[in-house]
Amino acid sequence: MSAGLAPHDAPEGAQAIRRAMRILRAVVASQDGGARLVDLVSATELSRPTVHRILQVLMHEGAVEQDPSTRRYFAGPEIALMGLARGRRFPLLGIAQPNLRRVSEALGDTVFLSVRRGHDSIAIERLTGSYPLQVLAIAVGARRPLGSGVSGVAMLSALASEDARDLLAANATRLRLLGIATTRVQAEVALARRLGYAFKPQGVVPGTSAVSVPIALGDGAAQAALSVAAVSARLTRERLGEVVPFLQAQAADIAQRWQRSHRSARAVAT
Repeated sequence: MSAGLAPHDAPEGAQAIRRAMRILRAVVASQDGGARLVDLVSATELSRPTVHRILQVLMHEGAVEQDPSTRRYFAGPEIALMGLARGRRFPLLGIAQPNLRRVSEALGDTVFLSVRRGHDSIAIERLTGSYPLQVLAIAVGARRPLGSGVSGVAMLSALASEDARDLLAANATRLRLLGIATTRVQAEVALARRLGYAFKPQGVVPGTSAVSVPIALGDGAAQAALSVAAVSARLTRERLGEVVPFLQAQAADIAQRWQRSHRSARAVAT
């Protein structure tokens, strides 16, 4: 497909591939819980016959598998094998590892590195700290629509207001299925944009809180986020005055080293 071809003008073959990818992403996002057919229909906004037909092909290719007892769909072994074939799957992770260790050691709580992929936020690393109670609510590889978690709010806050609204509109159905109103996310994004960080006083797990700062890679727009999750007593608004500047300094360092590595790579290429 040419770069200038709009999605709705794509040839039928490209449309079929795009639909298959939407379904596959929805299956992968369900993680170990699996997804029902009705869930995939709602998440992709495709017709039930279309979703069922594409699932059959994906199952035949090993990209999706189905539990015969629950009828739920899961990512198949072919997906894992394809991932292994890419040696340096996340170059950013290698650059950010020293900063992640620095955060976990200094704060004692769980630190996450997430990246934006299309309309989603994906956790690509999680390091635990020394505090006896660690928050492990989000697993590495967890894929969530932007806006459903603190990292997504942080990344949205670094976008232009119109771009953030467009992304939320595109994710409206998926967010609604999670019980999240886009109006609430818009308010959270506006606040994060004003403060320079996103804060969730109530995290994914009851009794926990999370804070996240965007990482601007290249063009100034955040394509990643650095987050900390902890029991709520350890992320009080008072402690945020210490935690946030520290996270922002680490995020800035990651961004600077990422940009230097890309400049060096371009210099070598030329």
